[in-house]
Amino acid sequence: MATDFSRVLAFLRKERCLSQRKAAEALGISQALLSHYETGAREPGLPFITRACDFYGVSSDYILGRTLVRDGAAFDPETVYDAQEDKQNRLGRASVSSMLGRKMVINSISVLFDLAGRSGSTALATELTNYFGGAVYKMFRHFYSLSGSEEQGFFSAPSCAYGPASESDMAQSEARILAILHQKKDPPQLPGISNNTLAKEYPQLVRSLLTLAHQAGDRAAKKLPQ
Repeated sequence: MATDFSRVLAFLRKERCLSQRKAAEALGISQALLSHYETGAREPGLPFITRACDFYGVSSDYILGRTLVRDGAAFDPETVYDAQEDKQNRLGRASVSSMLGRKMVINSISVLFDLAGRSGSTALATELTNYFGGAVYKMFRHFYSLSGSEEQGFFSAPSCAYGPASESDMAQSEARILAILHQKKDPPQLPGISNNTLAKEYPQLVRSLLTLAHQAGDRAAKKLPQ
């Protein structure tokens, strides 16, 4: 069965546009063994994990799926800056439209993470972070590429791969979210969700969530065959 390690190992290779053969050569193992590691059919020993961390430039905690931060630095919810509490107006230079969009997206995502937290499923919150992180990565990379300061090594994925690699990772996160939501054994305990319950539980946030959802639904509907 595939594990967080196997998923991250495969993602790191694809992120660098490496074939299994090339990656296996660099890591000093056979292509067949690397394939087994990437599918979760076999588990590696510590020497291989060390080599893989050095080769991809990540921490052991990251490659084992214990943290979302590549260098292994710990993230504490109490110490991470919250843009919603921007008392010094660091983001105050934004236009009205960008400020509105930011607030609507933050409000909507906040509802989803709160629902995930209340479900009792740590994996659900992790995959939500992975999914939205992929979208943030893609957009930031697009913006960064126009700055003219594409620093060598700033991003681990080359320009040929960051779009497809992040889309693939987002698709896998979405698939895992669906699997978690619909699992028959120990399913997440999501509260009842309706317009009334959302309005009661999230009176300040629900309008943003429903507005974005309806707008996205309308755009999707227009693309369907008539």
